[in-house]
Amino acid sequence: MIKVIKRGIQLTIQDLGRVGFRHLGVSRSGSLDTYAHIIANRLLNNTDNAAVLELTVGLCELQFQCDTVIALHGADLKATLDGHPLYPGWSYPIKAMQTLKFATGRGGSRAYIAVKGGIECPEVMGSKSTDLGAAIGGFNGRALQSGDVVAISPYTKPWLCNKGALTPPKRNIIRLHVGPHYELLTPECINAFCDTAFTINPNSNRMGVRLDHKNADIMQHTLSLPSVAVAPGSIQLPPDGNPIVLLNDGQTTGGYPLIAHVIEADLHQFAQFRTADPITFEFVSLEQANAAKNKLDAHLAQLKLSLSRYWD
Repeated sequence: MIKVIKRGIQLTIQDLGRVGFRHLGVSRSGSLDTYAHIIANRLLNNTDNAAVLELTVGLCELQFQCDTVIALHGADLKATLDGHPLYPGWSYPIKAMQTLKFATGRGGSRAYIAVKGGIECPEVMGSKSTDLGAAIGGFNGRALQSGDVVAISPYTKPWLCNKGALTPPKRNIIRLHVGPHYELLTPECINAFCDTAFTINPNSNRMGVRLDHKNADIMQHTLSLPSVAVAPGSIQLPPDGNPIVLLNDGQTTGGYPLIAHVIEADLHQFAQFRTADPITFEFVSLEQANAAKNKLDAHLAQLKLSLSRYWD
């Protein structure tokens, strides 16, 4: 068991999400930084989809009530175990009654805590992920609160794996596909979108990231469109000219023009942006998008190969 002593800003149970129900209005949910999630689980020889804890910003404190092994990945939120520093990308054996604390950091927004065997909770529609909007999955459909106790299975065998894993490099230039409404927008609007340096608006969350910029007047429009399907990575352009990048808890349909879509390889970057972080966009071809995805997949494959001798 893990007891939540301090919940921090937001602490939720997530796996890789709820797939196949968007036609029913059910969002994907799941870990926003899928690569950090998968790497943390591979460091423990868990399945990639094993449920983990997603910690936003930090300021959290957890007490382990049984022996286990954990792996941390994602943002460095200055974790300590009984006062001793822990680092992202490594696994650590834990003894019962030890306390894991997080401060906060500047290198990202979300850290992932995987435990040997995964977090235990009932599945809803094939997933353990917490959908905060629909209040389903995870721990009673909500973020964890102080005093909550999360179920895990004890692990008492010697832990011999001392391998670590690097975080994929951070990008501030996000690669895009052209969206379905690209040609409905004016050339001035498109040019401004391509040339603008955006910053992350503080009013951002697991549903979407809002972007601020100085060219909002140029990108304003009066288009009124029928609602269409949207997905994580879709970039909506509301009439006020300030784009929204939809994330895992985002709605399944929307009526704002879709100017672009973030390529799969770069979408996880939005999990780690912090308020006022700068980003720009560039459009890429399908071949370039596939190459970027293959590069990240190769990183995961190399990690799996290097760890395999520990699990044989």
